[in-house]
Amino acid sequence: MNNGESGRDPIEEDQRLEALKERLKQADQDEAVRTGSTQKGVDNNYRLGNRVLAELIGGIVGGALIGWVLDRFIGTSPWLLLVFLFVGIIVAFRNIIRISNERPKE
Repeated sequence: MNNGESGRDPIEEDQRLEALKERLKQADQDEAVRTGSTQKGVDNNYRLGNRVLAELIGGIVGGALIGWVLDRFIGTSPWLLLVFLFVGIIVAFRNIIRISNERPKE
């Protein structure tokens, strides 16, 4: 009798499977390069930190710039600069608090 053996050499079958796995792996790598998905995504916390930093810098610089320009036109040198600088700081912190209270996206 045949003792339940199929007649195939298991070594040859394993070699074919390994060759197929290697070809699939290479095809996946080629597809990732073709579509541009080889780069890892940026961490959400990193993005959030950059957003908070941009809000802080933008609020302060924007307020100071608007105050300085208005001071130059009106001639009320340093008062509008100081007022708009503080307004920019308040707006920046308000936006940062709003960002920190958002629910995280999954």
